[in-house]
Amino acid sequence: MEQTIFYILASVAVIGAILAITEKHPVHAILYLVTSLFSVAVIFYLLMAPLAAAFEVILYAGAIMVLFLFVIMMLDLVHPEKGLSPHWREWLPALLLSGISIASLAAVVLARHGEDAAAAPQALPIREVAVCLFREHGLAVELVSLQLLFALVGALYLGKQPKRGDTE
Repeated sequence: MEQTIFYILASVAVIGAILAITEKHPVHAILYLVTSLFSVAVIFYLLMAPLAAAFEVILYAGAIMVLFLFVIMMLDLVHPEKGLSPHWREWLPALLLSGISIASLAAVVLARHGEDAAAAPQALPIREVAVCLFREHGLAVELVSLQLLFALVGALYLGKQPKRGDTE
């Protein structure tokens, strides 16, 4: 059953990512990307990595998407008169993909709750994850932090409005 749920969630994540790339409306693209990231978080939970699943939801689907939304609003890419009342067909793909992800999460949680606690594999403690992450993959963590810093500087540069009289 877990393998079937994994393939369902993987297809939801891929479809959500494709819809996020091909969507012309930036806010809709963010919603598809959040749906895709939530599916990846459920996959992490399925693979006995609840800490990674929580990070996926909190950091990526939460904080990074809010940053993207802030940049979109700052650049004024959306015209408010065009997006006042979206039709139900525009919500259908995101609702369908989100429903599949939530149903898969419920199935995994219910299946894990029904298993014998001794037979289920134990999750890795947070301390061991941190030690492994910073000892063996410290350079990768630093590179990701630099990428986020560069993205922030780029967003600030793009959002900077030229002053009157500037010839830039």
